[in-house]
Amino acid sequence: MRRVGGSHDNGADVLGHLPDGRSMVIQCKRYAPKRKIPSREARDLLGAKVHFKVDVAIFVATTYLSGPAEMFAAENDILAVHRDHFGLWNNGASLLSLSAVNGTGQGDRRHRERWKETYG
Repeated sequence: MRRVGGSHDNGADVLGHLPDGRSMVIQCKRYAPKRKIPSREARDLLGAKVHFKVDVAIFVATTYLSGPAEMFAAENDILAVHRDHFGLWNNGASLLSLSAVNGTGQGDRRHRERWKETYG
């Protein structure tokens, strides 16, 4: 893997390969907890996937994707690793296993209630 982020990064922070050999691009965003990732960020990542000619695009965010951004990611096979997935990933779940929950919502009901109490 190599870090390519910074100004004029063409929508990519990391380029590398998955354990199965497929190439990947990762875009990372750190937003305030109350902000949501807009769909333009997901569109930029899709552009980076095409630009760098990689197999897999992964969007990593410290907050949630907006509804349109989440739908765009799911429709365009962008793996969105948002705050609900960090715990799974950190506890040993493979990155690709998260694709099963990609695009199915922003966490379970209990998590959303805790999130609203904390950040709402």
